[in-house]
Amino acid sequence: MLMFPLVPVIPLPTIHYPLSTIHYSPMSIEAQLSATLEKLGLQLPPAPEPKGLYKSVLISGNLAYTSGHLPLDASGKLTVGRLGAELDVEAGVKAAQWATLNILASMRAELGSLDKIKRVVKILGLVNCTPDFTQQPAVVNGCSELFAEVFGPEAGVGARSAVGVNSLPLGVPVEIEAIFEI
Repeated sequence: MLMFPLVPVIPLPTIHYPLSTIHYSPMSIEAQLSATLEKLGLQLPPAPEPKGLYKSVLISGNLAYTSGHLPLDASGKLTVGRLGAELDVEAGVKAAQWATLNILASMRAELGSLDKIKRVVKILGLVNCTPDFTQQPAVVNGCSELFAEVFGPEAGVGARSAVGVNSLPLGVPVEIEAIFEI
């Protein structure tokens, strides 16, 4: 019989990102997106075309999976740079917002309307950064907070990973993929 020594469990501190700054009002997702974009002074870019052999959105059952989306603005300009080198956290948050808007554009193109989305299930945010940069969660909040504003504080907040990497395609600072329940 194997015996394992009892090891005390040390609780880790819980970090809560307050949703108090999110101003959500119950209306259709499409209407909420329009209001949010107007408030932020942004516009939804056209859905990006795949740059290789993959689908931007794949639906399986009641889940929609997006491929990684890059920070392309409404004019088609790509944000490039590394966090902790050429870019600061604020620029990273803005890049994450553009990647998120591209995800929403792809979802709208696939579904016909964002009103068909029930909730955000999971976000994976990859952050191109220097080895000593540790603010990946703050950068990916650019995506999380935008989803929370559009879909609401319950349906817009899912599970999430924010990972630092040493390189991303085309030198972009972030690449984000998402899973939605439809």
